Amino acid sequence: MPVKPDGKPWTVKEQIIEDLVTGLTFQFEVMPDGEMRLRIFGRDVPFGNREFFFDSEGVEAGSGGVTQGHCRPAWMENVAD
Repeated sequence: MPVKPDGKPWTVKEQIIEDLVTGLTFQFEVMPDGEMRLRIFGRDVPFGNREFFFDSEGVEAGSGGVTQGHCRPAWMENVAD
């Protein structure tokens, strides 16, 4: 995967974003071991739900299909600011 030569780090909070236009749901999560993940869920994803892994520098370290568990994030509750 190409990385932008002068790419700057940015921070994204753990959250779930539902895009009503596309029907996709994006889940940003940090695993207990610190690994960052982006999951993309949707009924019309051609090859199934997707998951992307990032290393401690924020560079993509892998990806795959989400085949186990729920086909939708489990912690879908609004959080007060």
